[in-house]
Amino acid sequence: MNIRHTLIRLTAASAALVTAISIAACTPSPQAASDPDNSPVVTADQEQRIRKNILDTINEADSARDTNALSARMSGPALSVRESQLKIAQANNKLDSSATIPDSLSQSVVSTSKSWPRNLFAITTVTDQQQSQRLLVLNQDNATSNYKIWGLVRLFSGVQMPRFNVSTIGSAQGNATTSGLKVTPAQAVEQYADVLENGSSSKYAKDYADDAFRQQLITLTQSVQSAITQNEGTQTQKYTADTKNIKVLHTADGGVLAVAQITSVWTRTAGNNRKSLPASESEVALFGNAETTSTLEVTYINEVALYIPASGSDTQIRAVGAERQPISVVAR
Repeated sequence: MNIRHTLIRLTAASAALVTAISIAACTPSPQAASDPDNSPVVTADQEQRIRKNILDTINEADSARDTNALSARMSGPALSVRESQLKIAQANNKLDSSATIPDSLSQSVVSTSKSWPRNLFAITTVTDQQQSQRLLVLNQDNATSNYKIWGLVRLFSGVQMPRFNVSTIGSAQGNATTSGLKVTPAQAVEQYADVLENGSSSKYAKDYADDAFRQQLITLTQSVQSAITQNEGTQTQKYTADTKNIKVLHTADGGVLAVAQITSVWTRTAGNNRKSLPASESEVALFGNAETTSTLEVTYINEVALYIPASGSDTQIRAVGAERQPISVVAR
């Protein structure tokens, strides 16, 4: 790694590890309130139309690099991530291929809840570039609102997903405090954030299976640390879980699949009177022409999908997919 009046310059491979993706939602189901108990709140055909309307809007916004158009079909962490991706695309005149959202599915799982908000999970096929499948989380806030894509993560290559009730495409909906699990979804997300921050030193590390996202972050941090050491600088990363806004669907084995946001702040400080510069194309685009100082603070949104087994299971909690996207780069 070439170091010249800067704390760090990541390799292209390292930079690729810190990207993320996201999008939005679509048409409400006016007949959902009259559906029979324990049946999906939308049919397979309705789900397909909802997704098509969403992707049409997202594709139009992508082509126009129009961040203002996104909120009609996006919300939550997915909206923040996509806004960042389009800002970067405006600066670089290209949208990163990781933002690709396939329009075909391998599976959809619809909430059977008759109350709102309602969740709909959709697992896409691989992309044309053979990138991994995407897990889309669609949310409808109330009976008259459109479904919007609230979350989107790339599934890990070769990951084993939990089983749902595929025959009816429906599953019971949970929430942040759902019980009957090894830990509640809120506890799992908070503990996983601690594992991301502290690694094997976390008191929760033994309860969470190793995964590709954790390994990528370790590799990235170690790569950066070698440059920091040469510059007599420092780096810290703080991970904070959003324990209230979690989307949850029950799995066939009594567990749940939970999707949540973890915000991280990566602070890098250069020593020897050097200046800290952005470390990737994405960071450069977000930083723009701001004046550099010795300290750079980069805020990331990390979207994670966690499988949480039922209480009494000897299976570890495990991540099945994740996304990571810088949304702010500020000199301090």
